[in-house]
Amino acid sequence: MLLWTRRSRVLLWAVFAVLFTAIVLAPLLMIVLASVAGNWTGLLPGALTGSHFARALSGETFASLSVSIQTGVIASLVSVLLGTWAALASQSAPSKLRKAVDTLFHLPIAVPSVVLGLAMLVAFSRPPLAFNGTRWIVLLGHVMILLPFSYSTVSAAIARMDPLLAQAAASLGASPVRVLLRVRLPVLLPSISASASLALAMSMGELGATMMLYPPDWRTLPASIFALTDRGQVFLASASTVLLLAVTLAGVVILGLARGRAAQR
Repeated sequence: MLLWTRRSRVLLWAVFAVLFTAIVLAPLLMIVLASVAGNWTGLLPGALTGSHFARALSGETFASLSVSIQTGVIASLVSVLLGTWAALASQSAPSKLRKAVDTLFHLPIAVPSVVLGLAMLVAFSRPPLAFNGTRWIVLLGHVMILLPFSYSTVSAAIARMDPLLAQAAASLGASPVRVLLRVRLPVLLPSISASASLALAMSMGELGATMMLYPPDWRTLPASIFALTDRGQVFLASASTVLLLAVTLAGVVILGLARGRAAQR
């Protein structure tokens, strides 16, 4: 009841603004300042420079950004396709089988990403699935991490979808494939786009399993940022982080625009 008063709403927004500034805005601002700092001996940078971004856009750091983009796009696409297929397939399955599928697909969430990476490192180190030391084990690790979220997002949308739409199309003579392509998937397209945005953002920032799995020729940008920070190159690491945020935000915005158009249709 206190939230209905003007004073309580103002107080609530003030508390939210303080917490948001301290937890989100202030750290981001420090990263941005560090990315353009020539030196930093006081409260603020003593000089501004763009050399850190020039270095981040060249050499190994730029190669790591390219690897992150490729990994994010491929892993997101695969996880969305598999998650959507599993969600649609399990909808018509018996109740016990559907619960078993839900448990199986949500299992990677209950396992720390480092543990998942170590398990994959051990499991795929010998023939016939000797992926250790290749880019494929990194891609597979990202797919395993993203798949539960893609599956959950589409499953929730299927649970809210009106079954009468598909039934009406089937009663008019549409085949199951036509119902899927012309009725069910268009209705689910906004949720599929949302799961793709979430998968891309998660893949671009994933570090735990990647540190256990990546080979020298397939190192993602988060792994490079960690290595730069460990070597004390904080300014270059900050510039690389800003680039990572910018690329991730651009990808999410593009998918968000696609989701908006899909919702209008």
